[in-house]
Amino acid sequence: MKYERLKNLREDADLTQKEISEYLHISQRTYSHYENGTRNIPIETMIRLANYYHTSVDYLVGRTNRREPF
Repeated sequence: MKYERLKNLREDADLTQKEISEYLHISQRTYSHYENGTRNIPIETMIRLANYYHTSVDYLVGRTNRREPF
């Protein structure tokens, strides 16, 4: 699954993959794999990303179009 919303949120915030990967304490390459969908994102990481972007995991994975957390 490609996570286009992760990429869009990151770019909207004018952040690089490197900056997000540092926040998550992972390599930039691993984060790139997450955005491209070539590696599954651990649920703990998905929750951290949702919290960082002030949204829900459901929004990140495309289950809802509502960006605000519930």
